[in-house]
Amino acid sequence: MRRLILLRHAKAVPQGDMDDEERPLAPRGRRDTPKIAEFAAAQALAPDLALVSPSQRTRETWELFAPAFRKAPRHRLEPRIYAASSERLLYLVRETDNAVQTLLLVGHNPGFEDLVRLLAGAGETGALIRFGGSMPTASLAVLDLPGNWEDVEPRTGRLEIFVTPKSLGKDDD
Repeated sequence: MRRLILLRHAKAVPQGDMDDEERPLAPRGRRDTPKIAEFAAAQALAPDLALVSPSQRTRETWELFAPAFRKAPRHRLEPRIYAASSERLLYLVRETDNAVQTLLLVGHNPGFEDLVRLLAGAGETGALIRFGGSMPTASLAVLDLPGNWEDVEPRTGRLEIFVTPKSLGKDDD
């Protein structure tokens, strides 16, 4: 059994005149990320490896998320996550080394919510209801997948956890 965790970047500032990849986190994103990280640490959701999109907002999300764990998880920037479709994300998942039991991707929509829809053939009722087909900023989805990474197929995963800052009762807005 493998575990895939998807963390959508936290709330970013509007694009304005800057390039999309350069958008930093908004104040709300800086408040929300540690709350989700605290939840993940309490649930023992430490990844063996985190692949992080190179955008400013995803790197900042990771930098606020990682310290929640006693030992900083191994991570690397992965340019292929930025603006990736669910199919491209599935390819990244399938190429993961099988020594990794728990993989975390830190990235973007619509690819992330599409990947959850693609992989989740079943799930914990509350998680499925909270997901409802969308991943707001700073949301966390945890899917359990049978077999090895290279064998991951659509509809074979189980959505075990889906939380947002709001569902944790910790949304400041």
